[in-house]
Amino acid sequence: MQYAIRKISLGIAAAVVGVAASVTAAVAEFPEKPITILAYMKPGGAADVDSRVFATIAERLTGAKFVVKNMTGAGGIVAMKHVLEQPADGYLLMATTKSQVYKIVTAKSDIDVEDFQWLALNQRDPEAIIVNSTMDVNSWDAVLADVEAKAAAGKRQIWVGPAAGGLDHVMAMKTWAAAGINTDHVKYIPFAGGKAAMIELLGGRGAVYVGNPRDIIGQPDLAIAALSRSERLEPFPDAPTFAELGVENLDAEVMWRGFAAKAGMPDEPTGFWNGLFAQVAEDPEWVAHVEKSSIDPVLLSNDAFLEVIQTDMAEVEKWAKDAGIIE
Repeated sequence: MQYAIRKISLGIAAAVVGVAASVTAAVAEFPEKPITILAYMKPGGAADVDSRVFATIAERLTGAKFVVKNMTGAGGIVAMKHVLEQPADGYLLMATTKSQVYKIVTAKSDIDVEDFQWLALNQRDPEAIIVNSTMDVNSWDAVLADVEAKAAAGKRQIWVGPAAGGLDHVMAMKTWAAAGINTDHVKYIPFAGGKAAMIELLGGRGAVYVGNPRDIIGQPDLAIAALSRSERLEPFPDAPTFAELGVENLDAEVMWRGFAAKAGMPDEPTGFWNGLFAQVAEDPEWVAHVEKSSIDPVLLSNDAFLEVIQTDMAEVEKWAKDAGIIE
């Protein structure tokens, strides 16, 4: 699925200079107290880490105080409802991801995404099919061969990842469809989080883990068998793209990450946040943080961000229904 992404470039540098002045001016009136960033996962999770890096940069740029807090539960639903229960004053920011939005659909939540102001989608993390390089199933060709071998023996190949009906589960189903893998010959087993699922792969209890390239940093036994991107990643030169493997229409599947707040903020905090995210997008510390994790830095704001969310929700509803996850 292709998004109309506006890449971060020098072309917006002049605009950033202008918004920098607006952020500085806004600090005089907003914020007057510390700002909280709510992360819906445990400390150490990807969006939690991103939130803390963002907070450090934001403090440097604005002089304001930022505090990151964690609120887990129901795949992000608890955090989203908490945000909607608070005043729309701009003092509570929520770290958000594609998985959290997927959960609204698969949990049949009554949350209305238009009750949020979707401030900045600022990361596109490519999806990846990951294998254990120390096992026999250690490449894409080996994955396909193992599917056939197990099917002949009346068994199913095990794929692991986080959350039933979540982004990685849907990615598994998309991969099976695009690669012509019979769904009777494979099974996705969800775990409470990516770390738990990777332990299964490392222990040989699963053949494939569905996740992102940053998941295997510091894991020398894990390797990317197929990457959802138009070209290879520089830090992973041996990781082939789906297109290179002859699998079509899987070159833009991503885990996006960003930030949102409750809709209805006054003009001052709205201007503060729009200006700040434009500044952060060009900040060398932020760009370095994102790129070292093999993530593409981008910037989509407000209506453009909401459009991505609405498209994602429609897509996951289709895949979840096809898989029998929801009716």
